[in-house]
Amino acid sequence: MARIKAALMTRKRRKKILRAAKGYWGAKSKHFKMAKQAVMKSGNYAFVGRKQKKRDFRALWITRISAQCKQNDINYSKFMCGLKRSGININRKMLAELAVSDKEAFKSLVEKARQAL
Repeated sequence: MARIKAALMTRKRRKKILRAAKGYWGAKSKHFKMAKQAVMKSGNYAFVGRKQKKRDFRALWITRISAQCKQNDINYSKFMCGLKRSGININRKMLAELAVSDKEAFKSLVEKARQAL
């Protein structure tokens, strides 16, 4: 039986890494060893970034809700506690959208939260 040479798979593996490193500065886009390190590191950054994006958006939503709460003379924690007690189940993303775009609807939610406290 004939021996199968590894050249084809090696070339495919290297081309895949170099294709992923396309656009990197200097030797990182040309030399396989440096490209492999750069692609692995960028993959780690991308993984961490996907987690941080969720954190950052939640912090942004909370900041927007808190700012609108202050304009309605209630603090954020009391507002959220009041919403929970009144049985209004709405997520922070939608609350932030209401705080920015529909201030009257947000004001009515603040009143319902106050009544529940």
